[in-house]
Amino acid sequence: MRLTLDPVSAVARSPHYKWWAFTSIGLGLFLVVADQSGINIALPRIAEEFGADLPTAQWIALGYILVTSITYMPLGRLSDIVGRKAVYMGGFAVFITGALVGGTAEAFPVIVAAKLVQGIGVAGIEANGMAMVADIFPERERGKALGLYMSIIGAGAIGGPTLGGLLVSTLGWRSVFLFGSAVGVGALIFAVLVLQAKVGAKDRGPVRFDWLGAGLSAAALISFLVAITNGHRVGWDSPVILVGFAVTLFLFAAFVWWESRTKDPMLDLNFFRSRVFSLGVSARFLSFMGMSSVFFLLPFYLVQGLGLEPSRAGLLMVPGAISIAVLGPISGRFSDKVGTRWLTVAGMGLSGVGILMFSRLTVDSTSAYIIAGMLVHGIGVGIFSSPNTSAILTAVPSERFSSASAFLNLTRTSASLAGISMTTAVVTLIMGSMGFEPSLAAVTEDGGEGIKQAFVAGLGKAYLVAAGLLLVSMIISAFRGENPSSDEV
Repeated sequence: MRLTLDPVSAVARSPHYKWWAFTSIGLGLFLVVADQSGINIALPRIAEEFGADLPTAQWIALGYILVTSITYMPLGRLSDIVGRKAVYMGGFAVFITGALVGGTAEAFPVIVAAKLVQGIGVAGIEANGMAMVADIFPERERGKALGLYMSIIGAGAIGGPTLGGLLVSTLGWRSVFLFGSAVGVGALIFAVLVLQAKVGAKDRGPVRFDWLGAGLSAAALISFLVAITNGHRVGWDSPVILVGFAVTLFLFAAFVWWESRTKDPMLDLNFFRSRVFSLGVSARFLSFMGMSSVFFLLPFYLVQGLGLEPSRAGLLMVPGAISIAVLGPISGRFSDKVGTRWLTVAGMGLSGVGILMFSRLTVDSTSAYIIAGMLVHGIGVGIFSSPNTSAILTAVPSERFSSASAFLNLTRTSASLAGISMTTAVVTLIMGSMGFEPSLAAVTEDGGEGIKQAFVAGLGKAYLVAAGLLLVSMIISAFRGENPSSDEV
């Protein structure tokens, strides 16, 4: 018997290799999702230590989202050129570096810079995690695998604030960064030992990186995200905001023009010739626009509107995340057998019902009603997400999975920010029309019942708009169809 000390070779020959690889990828995914959701718990303590007001401290999270969004597509395309494993592990190295810098920072700007660096690393990890899972598992098992992938996202979203709160309370805010760096080192070592080189399958033949396309997309995203996140504060009819959207449209048109002409585009526009891809992405964008309102506006309602403690408010939202985590793998596995289309339709329908339940909230709504709404909404999201993602990725060539995965992540972040800005604008518009200050910051415990009633009235209108978006997403999903290889299912 020949012995080998090469763990990669030993694991690669295992009949369970795909699960070893999934475990490695899942560990990395849990880390970055938990880090994203957990850092928000540390923001008040960071602001207190460095004397920054909360809006300034929030740039730690906003800058992170901005950098992650603009680097998704360049790093996704780079992965298709040089290999997914290389960029994935490079992302971990960058993430760990940023965590160490943030955990030892002695000035507020250093912390912001550290989170920007981490954002680049996270983009490299997330652009490839989903792509590698889709590549490792055969098409007949892709829905199940992506469902489990979604479950890890749900677990990270639940565990991040809980773990972050525990670390901040016992060891201080720096421990959030340092804990992330320690787990990141372990995840990187595990990836080196487990992931095969073939997971980094890349484009065949000489390929050049699309620098101009990367620059145009980054500039368009910066313009769009800055305008969309500031519109409700300075006014949507402000010349600055209008110019921002005009610049975005110009840069977007220039990006599409260039990508349709260059030999090696960063985003292959031929993807959109597939009905499944184009309609699936459209449904995904609208779904995230509508769903983002739940996790952004509901905490304001629970804490400022009902006067609940933040810990209890968080517990009321947990059932929705658990529903997503549990239903994701079940729906994904079912989609491998019966197809993806009607599961996505049913999922969006249920999610829309949950949003409609929230549109009926009052200042006297019970915890049971809120939990019921979260459960219905979460079940719908869990049923929708993995079949829709599976259908989209199956519509593109496997050597372009990283580009497609990066584009899907970009769709999620940009749609979520757009949805938050849109629903915030609706709420503040209604509050202003009722004679109160048009600001979520005005909704406080001592603000009086009048402003709470105005906020809840605006909340109801915002959730109606969100439900409308999910209805459109459901209709689009119904017309999406299936990939050719799935028509027979």
